[in-house]
Amino acid sequence: MKRLTLIPVLFLALISVAYAGEGHDHGDAPPAVNSNGPKRLPDGGVFLPKPAQRQISVRTLPVEEGTLPRAFELAGKVVMDPNAGGKVQALIAGRLEAGPRGFPNIGQRVRRGEVLAYVVPAAGMIERSNQSAQLAELRAAKGLAMKRLARLNDLTDTIPRKEIESAESEIESLDGRIAALSAGLSNRDTLVAPVAGIVAMSNAVAGQVVEAREAVFEVVDPNRLRIEALAYDTGQALDVVSGSLAVGDAQVPLTFVGAARSLREQALPLMFRGEGDALSSLAVGQPVKVYALTRSTVQGYRVPAAALVKNPSNQTIVWVKTAPERFEPRTVTVEPLDGANVAVTSGLRAGDRVVVRAATLVNQVR
Repeated sequence: MKRLTLIPVLFLALISVAYAGEGHDHGDAPPAVNSNGPKRLPDGGVFLPKPAQRQISVRTLPVEEGTLPRAFELAGKVVMDPNAGGKVQALIAGRLEAGPRGFPNIGQRVRRGEVLAYVVPAAGMIERSNQSAQLAELRAAKGLAMKRLARLNDLTDTIPRKEIESAESEIESLDGRIAALSAGLSNRDTLVAPVAGIVAMSNAVAGQVVEAREAVFEVVDPNRLRIEALAYDTGQALDVVSGSLAVGDAQVPLTFVGAARSLREQALPLMFRGEGDALSSLAVGQPVKVYALTRSTVQGYRVPAAALVKNPSNQTIVWVKTAPERFEPRTVTVEPLDGANVAVTSGLRAGDRVVVRAATLVNQVR
């Protein structure tokens, strides 16, 4: 009976051990690799087929050695042109009132001389009472002077002419004093735009009380801005001839205005003037990077800054196309040039085709 029971068990064990036929055993073998796809080569290069190059928009550019102006990078900020911008400040303490068109909004374009607001003088109660009392006394004195002049005019034949002239002069003096006091009680300080431009700053609110010399508005011309940079090396600062600024994808040339002769924060301020309308997208006070070009030169290759990438060792490299589908990394040393381009001083040869677009994607191929 026990033998009959073991027979089915052994039969099931034999059935469970099955082997695949020849050519059908997949095992743990790795999946097949497409030899025609992008891949990193053993020598560090990259194999990139033409379809993949078109897909990621690879672009190359041949380089030639030349004499390039030496440049250095400075931290700067956008400032207003003193001839195309200004502040509107209150001359007296008082309460703000809207102008004919109301308070201007930030970003609103205004004309030179346009009334932006009024400042109503804020005088104390005792001071205003004294002025009103003095004004009443002057008006009463004027009334008496006019009556006296009328009596003198009736006696023209019996009194000297100088007495009549003295009475007339007294009335004119009283008129002037009355007008001055009346203006002090009711006159308003008019705040006007110093230049034509855009309202960059506004602190005006209806009924707001401002102090004398307080800035209420700021008007700038966005097409006429300046760049101020700080140079900590005096020798470099005195060697600057021009500059450049990268605004998005646009390269804005800068005209060097001059360098200060007094230090600020242990640095020498440099002033640049922007050319073109690209500066209109910047705001006053915005921090920027300025590339100052000097009179000294350096031998190198002009390469777009987008061509620079980092290798696993954190070295700066560029990718050079050595064959239709092969790219080779080159370790290079660079110096700043103008923001959009750099000067490669070593690592390249004349005629090398450097990848200037999609270099980061080529660098990611593994």
